[in-house]
Amino acid sequence: MILLDTHIWIWWIHNDNQLNQKIRGHILSNEENGLGISVFSCWEVSKLVEIKRLTIHCPIEDWIDAALDYPGIRLLELTPQIAVESTKLPGKFHRDPADQIIVATARIWDCPLLTVDEKILNYQYVNLLK
Repeated sequence: MILLDTHIWIWWIHNDNQLNQKIRGHILSNEENGLGISVFSCWEVSKLVEIKRLTIHCPIEDWIDAALDYPGIRLLELTPQIAVESTKLPGKFHRDPADQIIVATARIWDCPLLTVDEKILNYQYVNLLK
């Protein structure tokens, strides 16, 4: 299984041009093994819609239901272990709680994270899919 960062998940669902062939290839080649989505990504998408940084053409509940129904998607709940891990990440990591939860999720599930977020890409204590 791989874990998709929130923006990768959005780009995939919207077939966004920012999702290059390499990233598409990673997603397609991992559908059978599982494409993890942190439950916190559902919150992030909802917040982006709320603050009008993301436009969708249906109610957010319908978007999330449909996006979680894509092939290979596996919703990863926020567990107490992930919550605690997000507050104890080794080394120096920025203070964005959503990124902390997503990185902690990848660490606890011991799966590679697919992202283009530079702050995460520069963090050495998470397995990244490049």
